[in-house]
Amino acid sequence: MKICITSRGDTLDSEIDPRFGRCAYFVFVDTETLAYEAISNPCIEAAGGAGIQSGQLMASRQIKTVITGNVGPNAFQTLQAAGIDVITGVSGNIKEAVEKYKKNEIKPTQGPSVGSKYGLG
Repeated sequence: MKICITSRGDTLDSEIDPRFGRCAYFVFVDTETLAYEAISNPCIEAAGGAGIQSGQLMASRQIKTVITGNVGPNAFQTLQAAGIDVITGVSGNIKEAVEKYKKNEIKPTQGPSVGSKYGLG
């Protein structure tokens, strides 16, 4: 299964970025093989709509689950509309998060964890 984890770096040892739409990197992981691809977030400098654009990127890559620290209402709605589960409140490194996910130790959230414009700092 393909999942995406927001990250501060581009390896499986990188820390999870607490932001979704304006995270530094998206790390796409195959949970079966741990093969991964990290890309710089193309939406990080967006004037507005970073969460929505990031959600559309997840849908275009056919991601099943997003793991992050926080997600705002617009991003959450976009991800839900695409049938993508969202897991928030996760910290630590990417590899640890994948293991927790595989063991069902972290579960999808039912709504946004922060208000809009959270990632702008």
